Amino acid sequence: MYQGIRISGFGGQGIISSGILLAYAGMLDKKNVSFFPSYGAEMRGGTANCSVVISSDEVTTPVVSQPDTVIVMNEPSLAKFEPLVKPGGLMIINSSLVKSRPKRSDIKIILVPCNQIADELKAPKIANMAALGAFCKHTGALSVDAVAKAMPKVFKRAKPEILELNVKALQKGAELN
Repeated sequence: MYQGIRISGFGGQGIISSGILLAYAGMLDKKNVSFFPSYGAEMRGGTANCSVVISSDEVTTPVVSQPDTVIVMNEPSLAKFEPLVKPGGLMIINSSLVKSRPKRSDIKIILVPCNQIADELKAPKIANMAALGAFCKHTGALSVDAVAKAMPKVFKRAKPEILELNVKALQKGAELN
């Protein structure tokens, strides 16, 4: 099993923390993982993306140039990363913020209203968790439970009620489509 992932959006959308969470969940699941962040110059509000590899075999490079899955949290990320998804790959799109649709017909598209889910839970900062839930469901690379178990390790200073909201957003994202 090999899953190369790119996660992209604005700084402040939890892009980097999503990648760290997936990598940590993969480690807890006894998989080989790598995580490679990339920040825009502006940080919060600028662009951010990361590469994550989750594999049953040894990971030879942290760079994911042709991802199996791309998670797109904002409009500019769609244009930038759509061409990189491997044929037959998966693109998860935050349909709350991304109004354009991919032009390619050789990839699977999953629309997840991430911000809407977060707003319904009255926690706007957890939109990324809905996308991760969809990722778990549609790839099978990690279970929702594995990601939920990694949260207290990755978000060490988060209050229990915030962790609970994160898990709810994760589950709602997995329930869609």
